[in-house]
Amino acid sequence: MIEQNEIVNTVKFQDVPDAGRRNLLKMAGVGAAALSAASVAGAPAVAQSNNEWDKTFPKSENVNHQKVSFRNRYGITLSGDLYLPKNRADQRLPALAIAGPFGAVKEQSAGLYAQTMAERGYVAVAFDPSYVGESGGEPRSVASPDINTEDFSAAVDYLGLHASVDRDRIGIIGICGFAGMALNAVAVDKRVKAVATTSMYDMSRVMARGYYDALTPEERTQSFKQMSQQRWADAESGTPKLAGGLPETLDGVDNPVIRMYFDYYKTPRGFHARSVNSTTGWTVTNPLSFMNMPLLTYIKEISPRPVLLIAGENAHSRYFSEDAYKAAAEPKELMIIPGVDHVALYDRLDVIPFDKLKSFFDQHLSA
Repeated sequence: MIEQNEIVNTVKFQDVPDAGRRNLLKMAGVGAAALSAASVAGAPAVAQSNNEWDKTFPKSENVNHQKVSFRNRYGITLSGDLYLPKNRADQRLPALAIAGPFGAVKEQSAGLYAQTMAERGYVAVAFDPSYVGESGGEPRSVASPDINTEDFSAAVDYLGLHASVDRDRIGIIGICGFAGMALNAVAVDKRVKAVATTSMYDMSRVMARGYYDALTPEERTQSFKQMSQQRWADAESGTPKLAGGLPETLDGVDNPVIRMYFDYYKTPRGFHARSVNSTTGWTVTNPLSFMNMPLLTYIKEISPRPVLLIAGENAHSRYFSEDAYKAAAEPKELMIIPGVDHVALYDRLDVIPFDKLKSFFDQHLSA
């Protein structure tokens, strides 16, 4: 899904006319899934060979990479890219499980984070969540606050059994929409010693309430009515209807949200053929479970393990990190990157604070 809780940094929410605000709120809430893109319904994409570099970022010569797979507790096989520091000898290293953004695949932002943290001494696995990318699960192009939370713990299962990993030093990084799932996972999975998020937002909140919780009860009810009717249509056809994604060009498109995401997902900067947000859309009924199941109800139970929340100063999603910071218990830290918008933290190596991420995990995943 395109993260609709973001506008390019030259546009402030309060500067958008009332009609435009209503449209943005609808996109961020129920319509959020409709702006996303996904692989067509059917089986997961065929995995690439270990020798074929299929990422949106250059391969590091300081890291070993391999394709891996593991199962979650619902029996779904997840596909991952494992990055290991070269010259690690027989050391057992700290490890990170990484996923996001919501609607992206491991060959995009999560893989960049994993490879970069491996350069800094970590074993890191970037994985495709259930039902998207190269991971299993049918039907395709759906998400679940429960199953996608479980996906993080399944990655921790995998890392804890790896010969190069010290299972007592495992952390999580969640990017964008998967930041909320990451926090939800760490609240219950006490094996995880520290969690960091970038460009975080709470998928259940934004789908249920819209931007700034401005979706009206009437709009929420109407959305449920529409999706309830869509369920009958899907059941009759046997194939869930896809919502549709980003336009193929920006001709005539003035909406700054769409333009910003187009610049990442539909251009060589971030396009990937398996990415939900680069192609054809989530299912129309995708928001249902998110709208009814709050993700961050037990965020305080992450404590006493530390939380680091990172957001761009100009990101329209910034308030999600700020509110999560207020809700979390100590130890916690909120880092705002000056002059940066939401998507910049996907792939811009000049602004993603990898040194901060390293120092945070070095401190809290120490032997």
